[in-house]
Amino acid sequence: MDANRKAGIVAGAMFLAADAAGFASCIARPILGAPNLLAAVAGSEATVLVTALLVFIMGWADAGIGIAMYPVLRRHGEGVAFGAAGFRLLDGAFHGTAALLLLVLVGVSRMAAAADPAAAAQLRILGSAVLAGHSLAGSVAGLMAWCVGAALYYARFYRTRLVPRWLSVWGLAGIVPTMTAIMLVLFRVLDGGNAVHTALNLPLALQEIVLAVWLIARGFARSAGDAAQGSAARGSAAQGSAA
Repeated sequence: MDANRKAGIVAGAMFLAADAAGFASCIARPILGAPNLLAAVAGSEATVLVTALLVFIMGWADAGIGIAMYPVLRRHGEGVAFGAAGFRLLDGAFHGTAALLLLVLVGVSRMAAAADPAAAAQLRILGSAVLAGHSLAGSVAGLMAWCVGAALYYARFYRTRLVPRWLSVWGLAGIVPTMTAIMLVLFRVLDGGNAVHTALNLPLALQEIVLAVWLIARGFARSAGDAAQGSAARGSAAQGSAA
């Protein structure tokens, strides 16, 4: 099994893990959107904790995509490969922060349950601030890093044909509604995770599932540059044997 094939399998598995964890993390949306946030979190603490774990897995699976693809992309541009991997790592860091803030929210809900009415009112304000931070970390900063990394590698995929061009075009087109969702959350036009936000993110999420299946089944294509490098390596090995 050559390096392109191995990288494709690992990257494809990371895509599927990220998407599966992302979709599964939606289980907490009714809780996080409840009018009495802290009471809802306290009443469904296990669900929120599982969601925090899922958000963490999603972010670091995204980071794993950039790491898995780096050796393949590096042969077609060191800067693009480094940028794509770097933004995917930022994605992981921001989603890790979003997961941590969910844990903080659970802690605040526990404190509110045992507090007197005056303290509970202050803790509700704190809970709302923590939830806003969670949304900004995951639905704005994390998704923005995700989109920049995706734009870098889809543009390079289109030029090199490492994957079929229709997949690259779909990926680049899918970034547009996702960036729209990011701006709408940033300027408080809509809340992260609501139905409109999900619909705007769906084209890119579905594209990544299709790409993942393609990579696991077929791997990255061998470009002319890869073939030339392979021929040169075989020629060097043959010369060494003859000597």
